[in-house]
Amino acid sequence: MLENDIQKILLSEEDIIQKSKELGQQLTQVFQEKNPLLVGILKGSVPFMAELIKHIDTQIEMDFMIVSSYHGGTSSSGTVKIVKDLDSDIAGRDLIIIEDIIDTGRTLQALKNILLERKAASVTIVTLLDKPEGRVVDIEADYTGFVIPNEFVVGYGLDYDEHYRNLPYVGVLKEEVYKN
Repeated sequence: MLENDIQKILLSEEDIIQKSKELGQQLTQVFQEKNPLLVGILKGSVPFMAELIKHIDTQIEMDFMIVSSYHGGTSSSGTVKIVKDLDSDIAGRDLIIIEDIIDTGRTLQALKNILLERKAASVTIVTLLDKPEGRVVDIEADYTGFVIPNEFVVGYGLDYDEHYRNLPYVGVLKEEVYKN
C-alpha cells in the first residue's frame, strides 16, 4: 500500500481538480483564438496536464519534453538535460509550459531560455505546485495551482525514484522512505 509511505496528504484530488478548473478558465480567456502549444514536461506533468486541458475552452495543440535535473534523487543536481525534445516547430508560437512543480527553478529557467532562443512568440509557465523556499534562481510561474512548504512531495505525477506518481493526491513522503 503506497499510502503507508505518506506522512500526510497536502492536497486532495478534489482540491487539484477545482484548481485545474480555475486555471483552465483563466487560460481560456488569455489564449482565446491563439491556438497555443501546450508543452507538457514529462513525466510528472501528465496527470495535471490531463486534468487541466479538460477545462481549457479554446483550440490547443500539445507536445512533450523530458527535461531533468534530478536524475533519481530528491534534490536538483543543477545539471539540466533534455532527454526528449519537442516534435513541433515553435517559431512564432505561443507556448504554455505545463509543469508539476517548481522547486529550485533551474530546470524551468534553462528550458524557458532554450524555447525563447528557438523564437517562441511567448512562453507562459503553468505549474501545479510552487515551492518558493527551494528556489535558487529567479523564475516564477505565470499561473500557480498551489504554493507548498519545503517538503518532499509525491503523488499526482510527482515521484520519488519513479514511484508514487499514481497517487490521486499530493502527499508528503515519509523521510525514512528516501533516507535509506
